Amino acid sequence: MDSVTIDDRKKELRTLLDLIQTSPSRDWTDERARVVVLQRMIAADEAHKTHA
Repeated sequence: MDSVTIDDRKKELRTLLDLIQTSPSRDWTDERARVVVLQRMIAADEAHKTHA
């Protein structure tokens, strides 16, 4: 199993945000929830780095 890195999460976030921006009228409920999760994971990683 491949480990998921913070860079992978950032790429996924960028991809989702690009998709949402491309078709804003579509129902993106699930994707928006994933965006929130990814943003929290990235923020936690960055906070951890500043306190390490």
